[in-house]
Amino acid sequence: MTTLPPCPSCGSEYTYEDGAQLVCPECGYEWDPTATAPHDEEPARVVKDAVGNVLKDGDTVTVIKDLKVKGSSLVVKVGTKVRNIRLVDGDHDIDCKIDGIGAMGLKSEFVKKV
Repeated sequence: MTTLPPCPSCGSEYTYEDGAQLVCPECGYEWDPTATAPHDEEPARVVKDAVGNVLKDGDTVTVIKDLKVKGSSLVVKVGTKVRNIRLVDGDHDIDCKIDGIGAMGLKSEFVKKV
């Protein structure tokens, strides 16, 4: 019987082979035992604005298009400055507070870095 390595994600010793991959039944992690680079490290997600500038937490951006606020009659006007943005995962990449409107999520394609 061959000894399989423990799961690199959770450390479980109950791994099994599935074709060329190894699988952990406890956490569901799959990996290639012959690969040299670890797969648990996901590449850093890069969020870019409408013109291709890389955004990071704490940046100030300007809205480049009138945006209707869902569930209300408010509109975020073109040129509105949004300070101290926070990048998040999901459909709307930016969490922020806009003066006069409050907390909301924005898509990076509708903003430009200042």
